[in-house]
Amino acid sequence: MYRGLSVLGLIPARAGSKGIPGKNIRPLAGKPLIVYSIEAARESGAIDYLLVSTDGEDIAHIARQVGAEVPFMRPAKLASDNARGMDVLYHAMSWLEERGKKYDCVITLQPTSPLRTAEDITKAMDLLIEHNADAIVSVCKVDHHPWWCNTLPEDGCMKDFLKPGIPSNRQELPCFYRINGAIYLARWDYIRNRDNWYGPGTYAYVMPRDRSVDIDDEVDLRLATLLLKQ
Repeated sequence: MYRGLSVLGLIPARAGSKGIPGKNIRPLAGKPLIVYSIEAARESGAIDYLLVSTDGEDIAHIARQVGAEVPFMRPAKLASDNARGMDVLYHAMSWLEERGKKYDCVITLQPTSPLRTAEDITKAMDLLIEHNADAIVSVCKVDHHPWWCNTLPEDGCMKDFLKPGIPSNRQELPCFYRINGAIYLARWDYIRNRDNWYGPGTYAYVMPRDRSVDIDDEVDLRLATLLLKQ
C-alpha cells in the first residue's frame, strides 16, 4: 500500500524487437535493460504486485530472478508489432480480476525507460493523490521545438519552412513538453473503462530530459550508458 492505495505495477516486455533485437534484455552498463525498471519499481516501495507481461522465456527468467512476478506468458496475438499497449494492460488486469485480485491503481513502467527512478514512481503517486487525479502521465521538455520543424517539398526548398512570426531566438519560444513513456499511472476503475490515459482528470508528471531517454535504437543505448556512468 502507498498512502492507503494498493498498486499493481505492470512492465510490458515482448520478445520481438526490430530496432534492437532482444532489446528488453540487452545489456546496459552491465545489466539487462528490463532490470532497471524492476529495480526502480521494487525500490520505490509503492507497488504491491509487480507483474511482467512477456512472451519471451528468457525475459521471464531474468524478471523472476530480480523479484518480479511472471504468472503467465503473454498470448502471441498481444506480442505482435501491431499489438496495442492498452490491450496488453487490459489482458493483465482481466487475468488478475478473474482470480479475485484488484488494485486501487495500476502503473505501467516500460522497460525502455531505464533512467526512471524509484523517486519518480513515488512522486507520480504523490501527484495522483494530491490532485485527486484519475491518471498521471510522465512528460519532459521537448528536445527540439516543434515550431522549428516542418515537412520538406521534393526539391528541399525551405521558403515556407517556418510560419510567419515564429521567433528566431529559443528564449522567445513557449515551453513545449512531450510524453516520455516512462510512467503511465491511473486508478483501476478509471483506466478499466477507457481506451486511453488522457482525460480531464489526467495530470502531467514532469521529468528532466536526462531521465527521459527512451531506448529505440543503438544511439539511445549509447546515450543511456553515458548518462548512467555519470
